[in-house]
Amino acid sequence: MTRAPAPPEGFAEFVAARSHVLLRAAWLLTGDAANAEDLLQTALARSWRHWERIAAAGNPEAYVRRVLFHTYLSWWRRRWRAEVPSAAPPDRAGADDIAAASAARDGVRRALARLTPRQRAVVVLRYIEDRTVAETAELLGCSSGTVKTLAFRALETLRADATVRALLTGEGAEHQ
Repeated sequence: MTRAPAPPEGFAEFVAARSHVLLRAAWLLTGDAANAEDLLQTALARSWRHWERIAAAGNPEAYVRRVLFHTYLSWWRRRWRAEVPSAAPPDRAGADDIAAASAARDGVRRALARLTPRQRAVVVLRYIEDRTVAETAELLGCSSGTVKTLAFRALETLRADATVRALLTGEGAEHQ
């Protein structure tokens, strides 16, 4: 039985310190815990091969984050679009129902899932991670104008969603 090679110096410490933040970004992108773990694992595996060079550059998290987002976008290009269950519940939860917050999160997750992969990546970077337009453009490898256009279109799509609109206005959302 052969043993796996030891991780490069500093890699295990980086994973221990920053993987929870990167996993959060992966979950926001994929909308699924298992897919988020797979995405982060793939990004870390790709980064592991070149860790000495990455660590020497001075900002390993930026590099790993870029690998994470590029891997996510390439997965979406290749992914088969399977059936996605979308049946709405037959009745609505009351305002005092403890499941209301969970239902709101699920509605936002579904609205995010309707965005294109690039729009979703821009929304996560710009509005969840509070990155600048320039940082987002650099991470995604596109121009600032492309980031602005993608953000505009994504926000228009989200504003048109009944669940998101209800959360923004504080009114009840009608199930589609």
